[in-house]
Amino acid sequence: MLGLLLVTLPLALAVESDVLNICMNGTHQKVKPGPEGQLFKQCEPWRDNACCTANTSVHAHNDQSKLYTFNWNHCGIMTKKCKKHFIQDTCFYECSPNLGPWIQQVGQSWRDERILHVPICKADCEEWWRDCQHDYTCKQDWHYGWDWSTGTNQCPLDSKCRPFGDVFPTARDLCEKVWSNSYRFTDSSHCMSLWFKAGLTPKTNQDVALHYALQMGLISCSGLAWPSLLLLGLSLLLSPSLSLS
Repeated sequence: MLGLLLVTLPLALAVESDVLNICMNGTHQKVKPGPEGQLFKQCEPWRDNACCTANTSVHAHNDQSKLYTFNWNHCGIMTKKCKKHFIQDTCFYECSPNLGPWIQQVGQSWRDERILHVPICKADCEEWWRDCQHDYTCKQDWHYGWDWSTGTNQCPLDSKCRPFGDVFPTARDLCEKVWSNSYRFTDSSHCMSLWFKAGLTPKTNQDVALHYALQMGLISCSGLAWPSLLLLGLSLLLSPSLSLS
């Protein structure tokens, strides 16, 4: 019964507020989330409700993606075990419809919106750091400061390639700094999953988005229809993990 409530509640609230089911106004995201049955490899978990297209999911897996002409191999060939995390990060960014509570207006030349301080699970950040610590990069913040004179990102002249473990001494450093605070490292149970293993699906992230949307005042109990209120009350009563504290 509790599992049914936790799955049904976010879907019921999504009718009340688009913040729980929305695509960023970005370069490659769709206008509205919806089914995409042919999503490629690591983007596949979002196939039932995605902000990315199948074509975008294919480009997310390329060494030099056509999405942003970004080259993962700017300090030598990135290892497969490290690159899989950046692919998963790209799929999460492009495909997830559950990032509404953290979308911010930016008005940059290449995007109108970004995500800021999305709480990413500690375990995901730590696995990402472990798998990349011996790869090389020349920059801590990958959003800014590259040499784009060739049409793709190259290391600035005053930089040098160093191991990830030196540039990002901790998993927190990697998760929070590589994309200028798009993510926030957290050991809270209220965390967004980049990976979906052992039965987890993006529906888990729906529950987390609901928790923060309520906490941040983006949706309110007073504005919900009575079936949603009933589900909300029962779930909070039965599940401490969805408390608003």
